[in-house]
Amino acid sequence: MITKRLIPCLDVRDGRVVKGTNFSNLQDVSDPVTLAAKYSADGADELVFYDITASAEGRKLFTGILTKVAESVFIPLTVGGGINTIEDFDRVLKCGADKVSVNSGAIRNPRLIREAARIYGSQCVVLSVDVKRVGGRFHIFSYGGRTDTGIEALAWIRQGVELGAGEVVVNSIDTDGIKQGFDLELLRAVNEMVSVPVIASGGAGSIEDFVTLFQEIPEISAGLAASIFHFGQVQIPDLKKRLRETGILVR
Repeated sequence: MITKRLIPCLDVRDGRVVKGTNFSNLQDVSDPVTLAAKYSADGADELVFYDITASAEGRKLFTGILTKVAESVFIPLTVGGGINTIEDFDRVLKCGADKVSVNSGAIRNPRLIREAARIYGSQCVVLSVDVKRVGGRFHIFSYGGRTDTGIEALAWIRQGVELGAGEVVVNSIDTDGIKQGFDLELLRAVNEMVSVPVIASGGAGSIEDFVTLFQEIPEISAGLAASIFHFGQVQIPDLKKRLRETGILVR
């Protein structure tokens, strides 16, 4: 079993961390710099920063707050939101990001994945997918989960990895914020199809949800969550302790 990563996610809107349910009903949580520093000190393995309205608003990611977040952490930082060009990659990497997450921009222009992987290496390119069941099929949604593209999710993920994405974050809209556990059906299907690391996102409500994830899908690389960390329902040191007790390798 590979060593598992635990990754808090900062969904940022207007300079504040927010969180909702099924990608809607967003509520204010906290200052991203304060939260980022806390997670770094608590032993998070990585951190994800999403400017969640950049694509929908047709603007570039806010780099001021990103720079402050990057300066406050000592763990790998993945950044996404409004990434549409190689220049966007360059801009956020210069702000302190270690990896860049592409979603809507890559749907519009899949060649962006190939070009970014060629310039920066596949390890820098993270394909983030927002997936929801529609008529019994997995569909890709864009613009922060607002628009059903009609694209079949597994086919798009396979294509993204073939183009050069070195990691896939699978965001289940169906389980987002519900806190009833990760979307194991979706995650298993993705994990069996690709050879790159897969990060599970959406649905964590307790420590045991992480235990179930890693026991049910031993090959999954990481678990990502927001609400349970932001509101103190789960502390990262406690989570790592429990995982170790069950024989799951953590850092």
